[in-house]
Amino acid sequence: MSYTPRLRQQYKEEVVPALQKQFGFKSVMRVPKIEKIILSQGIGEAVADKKIIDGAIEDITAITGQRPIATVSKKDVSNFKLRKGMPIGTKVTLRGDNMYEFLDRLISVALPRTRDFKGVPARGFDGRGNFNMGVKEHIIFPEIDIDKVNKILGMDITFVTSAESDEEAKALLDAFKFPFTKK
Repeated sequence: MSYTPRLRQQYKEEVVPALQKQFGFKSVMRVPKIEKIILSQGIGEAVADKKIIDGAIEDITAITGQRPIATVSKKDVSNFKLRKGMPIGTKVTLRGDNMYEFLDRLISVALPRTRDFKGVPARGFDGRGNFNMGVKEHIIFPEIDIDKVNKILGMDITFVTSAESDEEAKALLDAFKFPFTKK
């Protein structure tokens, strides 16, 4: 017997029939799905202190269960004391079971732990069915031990879907009970 994430099961049993009925899709394959979730951090302070990148990599690994890569600068910028090839951020792409597990923890645990949380604004759609949002403090995730964090960092989270419009993508995320702000 193999393990299936809760949200993957929910997608198959509840989300697909609901979206198929809502948008009138003839085929189950036409129903939009989340293809991947990308977490990225830009860490400008890493120019002065290389250990910040190592700490960020450890934190993202704890949050996602997958080791991120360090992103490097593409060119020299003398005003920022930046050289080509210096590590200035982290990035990880989640797919499959890791993606559903992260989404489940984000929706049910991490976002409600945000101070003064009233929901996520729905203005992060890009016109092609993808959704972007930012998190100001990575310590909202329960995997992070606040006492061991030397620098609180933010992160950008991108949900890449197979939806062809923002309306379909929002309906998909709503079906997963994503906490959008109410108008």
